[in-house]
Amino acid sequence: MVTKQETGRATISEIAREAGVSVPTVSKVLNGHAHVAAETRARVEEIIARRDYARRPAKRKQKAGLIDLVFPGLGSEWALEIIEGVERVAQDAGYGTVVSSLNMDGSRIRPWLANLAERKSDGLLMAVYQLDAKQIQRIKSLGIPVVLIDPVGQPGPDLMTVGAANWDGAHSATEHLLQLGHRRIGMIGGREDLQCSSAREDGYISALRRAGIAVDPGLMVPGDFTIGSGEAATRRLLELPDRPTAIFTGNDDQALGAYRAARSAGLRIPEDLSIVGFDDIPAAEWIEPGLTTIRQPVVQMAETAMRALLRHLDGDEELPQRIELGTELVVRGSTAAPPKKAQAKK
Repeated sequence: MVTKQETGRATISEIAREAGVSVPTVSKVLNGHAHVAAETRARVEEIIARRDYARRPAKRKQKAGLIDLVFPGLGSEWALEIIEGVERVAQDAGYGTVVSSLNMDGSRIRPWLANLAERKSDGLLMAVYQLDAKQIQRIKSLGIPVVLIDPVGQPGPDLMTVGAANWDGAHSATEHLLQLGHRRIGMIGGREDLQCSSAREDGYISALRRAGIAVDPGLMVPGDFTIGSGEAATRRLLELPDRPTAIFTGNDDQALGAYRAARSAGLRIPEDLSIVGFDDIPAAEWIEPGLTTIRQPVVQMAETAMRALLRHLDGDEELPQRIELGTELVVRGSTAAPPKKAQAKK
């Protein structure tokens, strides 16, 4: 007697379990890949037919050869590094890249989606976006794989994300300053709507608490990841009666603004004020003195996201929901022990 389970429409995981193989092996059979043993292929094909599995179209055979990469804005070195990483992997795989800038809150999303559907793009990479349920549903209705790079907020279980270990990086930056002897450490935060901003702030706070130092809200100034906001925030910090001897900025652009404010105030870096950034953009190395910063693997994040998209296109259903890449402290000339006057106060 044939049971309901034997005749019911199966999932790819159930087919793999019944055949005694991995999900990627079933995906290879479904997508016609050659590197599967004949006996294994026959067993999987028999189960697919018996369980009435609905095969998806073989996307790679009907590909347009295009990947869309979209940003909220293109005016940063960070965006250029993302483009570099994506195009490096895409070109090796035979794909062209369509790069665009789009405000998801505006009226442009509907025509953009229509244009995306019309040119039959094979996949979509979205950098630094916060998507609501309606926007996610619209994008998923295109029927193409989507990967988010460094997303804002929590995108939910429906979309795969690739990002960096922001908390760890901020903790390392603050710990570095503490080890040099700093106790009055300011922080210039990033945009409040970005998940990376809150993670970096939490890392900073945790490092202070672990060192037994009370968190002073007066030393924490908001910013928006621009040079101008870094300069304005640093001026605020330097006007305090007991100003900080070091500042950890939310990104390198804000650190460049901190350099400008410090020099306008007649302070030397690092003799009078130490500064640590986050990202390790090219300017961090050639500015004088070189900026101590947290190296965020931006190009590697982009390459990882593009490779994940290619695995989606190959039918791989065992991808993790989130991939988080490690950060690295890069010590240059912008950090040193605090001034002797400040050390005497401790």
